[in-house]
Amino acid sequence: MARHEAAGPVVLPQQRIDPKVARPASAEVAVTYTVVVPVYGNEATIPALISRLATLSHEIDGGFEAVFVVDGSPDGSLLLLRRLLPDSGLQSQLVTLSRNYGSFAAVRAGLAVAQGEYVAVMAADLQEPVSLVEDIFRELSTGEYDVAVGVRTARQDPAMSSTASRAFWAFYRRYVQKDLPAGGVDMFGCTRQVVTELLQLQESNTSLIGLLYWLGFRRAEVPYERQEREEGKSGWTLKKKLRYMNDSIFSFTDLPITLLITAGLCGVVGSLCAGVAVFAAWASGNVQVAGYTPLMLVLFLLCSLILLALGIVGSYVWRTYENSKGRPGAVPMHHERFPALVANHG
Repeated sequence: MARHEAAGPVVLPQQRIDPKVARPASAEVAVTYTVVVPVYGNEATIPALISRLATLSHEIDGGFEAVFVVDGSPDGSLLLLRRLLPDSGLQSQLVTLSRNYGSFAAVRAGLAVAQGEYVAVMAADLQEPVSLVEDIFRELSTGEYDVAVGVRTARQDPAMSSTASRAFWAFYRRYVQKDLPAGGVDMFGCTRQVVTELLQLQESNTSLIGLLYWLGFRRAEVPYERQEREEGKSGWTLKKKLRYMNDSIFSFTDLPITLLITAGLCGVVGSLCAGVAVFAAWASGNVQVAGYTPLMLVLFLLCSLILLALGIVGSYVWRTYENSKGRPGAVPMHHERFPALVANHG
């Protein structure tokens, strides 16, 4: 994968799109670029985010829209968006989910209504600069790449948080997906073709980034420096990280089964060695009356291994069952559109 540095003023060329590729049926104006923003607990940063996206929409050469997906946010984000978007000068859509489904489900809901030929996804906390959207669209519009991901060159986070994040993504790259950038992926963009293929993968309890990398296509990496959080507190908790890791491991690797088989083989080899030692001791007359404690320890160990094995196999069975239900990843409750009051072209 190639790395590219952003430079100079932005004039994004148009690319011929294959008419066979599925796309939204209609649009208020011809939209070339769409930004999808999942919203959860971001009331403090929404005014600055809308302002920066509105400025970007005037600088980009092509129709631009923003899609905000409110993922059951407990604060006043929804009311604030409804108040600010009509007069923002930004062509936008507002999707309200029926409850909190998680950021990846919210992103998928936004991708489903995005109208652009190029679609980028960013967080609402402004830790990824809006200028990165511009850089991602620049790479995609060259026609040389189908996917562009933001790659952190530095991050202005607390030392403990930064260390934990590096350890998390190091483990993820080592055991789940080796192609992933060292700092993970918080922001990406892709073409309409990739969006179409991504939405056809109707898996539950999985990783959207994992699916994106599983699809392949031509990828570019856009370096950026992760900014310090301006407002609020990160919702990317340890519990959510572990759940994300768990979903990724069971969806994209056979690591649990491999570990289970390895443990079983080691147990067999250990049992054979112990058996040989016990037989030799018995043959030499050194075996005393069998003790109760060793017997119980062995039983406890075997029962624990059996429960662990059942748990691993059960996880795969549960995920298969969940996918067989065919439930949607998220249920939209409201879908509103806000046309731009001024032209979107620079």
